[in-house]
Amino acid sequence: MRIPDSLVKLRDWIAPMISGPSSIAFLPAISLAAFWFGGEIALLLTALGLPLLFAATGLYSRHGIGGAGGRDRITELIMRDGFERIAADIFARTGATRLKSVCILIDIDHYRDLVDLHGQAAADQVVVQCGQRIQGFLRASDTLARLGDNRFGVCTSPIQQLDLEICISLAGRIQAALEDPIQLDGMSLYLSCSIGFCQRSRAPGKTSDDWIAAAATALADAQLNGPSAIRAFSLELHRRVRTRRALHDEAADALENGQIIAWYQPQVSSDTGKVTGFEALARWNHPEHGMIPPNEFLPILEEARLGERLGQIMLQHALGAVKTWDEAGFDVPMVGVNFATDELRNPTLVDRIKWEIDRFDLTPERLCVEILETVVTSCSDDMVTRNVLGLGKLGCHIDLDDFGTGHASIASIRRFAISRIKIDRSFVLRADLDPEQQRMIGAILTMAERLGIETLAEGVETAGEHVILAQLGCDHVQGFGIARPMPFEKTLSWLTAHRVTLIDTPILRRDTG
Repeated sequence: MRIPDSLVKLRDWIAPMISGPSSIAFLPAISLAAFWFGGEIALLLTALGLPLLFAATGLYSRHGIGGAGGRDRITELIMRDGFERIAADIFARTGATRLKSVCILIDIDHYRDLVDLHGQAAADQVVVQCGQRIQGFLRASDTLARLGDNRFGVCTSPIQQLDLEICISLAGRIQAALEDPIQLDGMSLYLSCSIGFCQRSRAPGKTSDDWIAAAATALADAQLNGPSAIRAFSLELHRRVRTRRALHDEAADALENGQIIAWYQPQVSSDTGKVTGFEALARWNHPEHGMIPPNEFLPILEEARLGERLGQIMLQHALGAVKTWDEAGFDVPMVGVNFATDELRNPTLVDRIKWEIDRFDLTPERLCVEILETVVTSCSDDMVTRNVLGLGKLGCHIDLDDFGTGHASIASIRRFAISRIKIDRSFVLRADLDPEQQRMIGAILTMAERLGIETLAEGVETAGEHVILAQLGCDHVQGFGIARPMPFEKTLSWLTAHRVTLIDTPILRRDTG
């Protein structure tokens, strides 16, 4: 049964005054006044009538007086059951009026790390302080709940004006407050939080559960793009998350049925222009969604623990490509394959790669093992070191990928027997126009030359960048300015065309002055 609008307005006006602890002070005065003016009958009617009136208007269920569910023993905030009942009431009221509300979910990032480092008691103190800081941005009539170890929920009481900009501003203020240093036993702890919210007007379903689920979807997207991200629910986000979940379920089959295959991007000599190799790059050609970008599906494969299987498939494709290029009469010295950290931890990796190389009747120097700079700088796993050194001793080339994005030291470069460093695109961008970029590249090239290591610049997109890299002494270049990644079938025609162009192309000599 719908509550009349007049009672709704009366309830919203009275609620903040009687729903807090301070309201207890008024109860004796009300009772005394009733007895003074009307005697015992008035006192009895007051004692029984007010609770019945509040129950009939839904005031108890809205404000947690007896009906909002239990309280969290740490923060004294209401918990999930009470939050869901209040959200259901607000959902119904805003659906019947033009009033607006928003459901906000807040997660403290890396909460388990906080517990592991400082203990559960310290984490509880942090959660209490976080709850207090969030409460400081809410009105007395708004609802704050603890929904999990590190999750808070906010449901604002209905108001006339609450657009997207106001919601973003509120979420931003809450985030800034939580990310201010928290004092704990003389220490300053720095936290981050992810926030997702859904306006009542954008709720996708017909129930309050759908509304809360929409806020959870926005929070999940914030966490994927975090830490310290804020996301608002939209139909586009809903579609994207739903597609991501579907892809997660399809990933294993896609690997086995040939949807995920290797594409190849050429690498050429800066001096001669000759092809010095190809890099194998994973591409997912989905039958319904078309070509899915690597930055979308590679994290999905990692979450599904399929990174090692992807590496196996990419290696087989790459070695098969080298064999076919040989048979077609093309001179492609080697092919590069990216190896993830999990794959490098496999104790049987060296033997497996040796077996694969022998199976294709190739020699180890035809394979270039590419490892990220972050692996070199952050991995202390002896098995990773042993495998990389073992592949180097086998005769494979070892490339250090995305050089400049981490903090690889000369000692770590020597420890892993790196044979070539791949200079990250961030250094190459506009290098022909920016003297500072040129100095940075020159320093990297000088270091590599002193260490006897070859260099390759990634992400070369313009002729100007190509020329300056050749003049500075970079050995190889790769990027859209040379060629975009292509399926294997197109590499054959590209190699033919490139061989023809070399006849009329002048050689770019490096600057030796």
